[in-house]
Amino acid sequence: MSNPFTRFTIKATTVLAVAFCIHIALLKSFQMPLFENKIVLSYVVNLVLVVLIFGFLYVSKKKFKDQLGFLFIAGSALKFGVFFVVFYPLFKLDGQISKLEFASFFVPYGLGLVLETFSLVKWLNKLD
Repeated sequence: MSNPFTRFTIKATTVLAVAFCIHIALLKSFQMPLFENKIVLSYVVNLVLVVLIFGFLYVSKKKFKDQLGFLFIAGSALKFGVFFVVFYPLFKLDGQISKLEFASFFVPYGLGLVLETFSLVKWLNKLD
């Protein structure tokens, strides 16, 4: 299992699954609704986007070696685009975005971004 993409996919899936369980446990401990605010969709969409972006960068490593940083930023822009197209309209139905709605998207987004960034830095440092 020396393929960086496979290792990253397993790591990202594990980290976001554990984070999801912790997120749900915290909601339960504070007696808040568990599966509202599109929390499941948010974790799944963020996981898929992180894996797809990392996979695209992995496949593009030779052809676009000097542009990988820009492609990474484009991937982050894509994730924000998905937020504004998919989640923002759903969250704004009642006229405001609650803290629970904000957390349901940005917790997995933030974790995915940190994991993706550190994994890419480690992987890119090995390219040279």
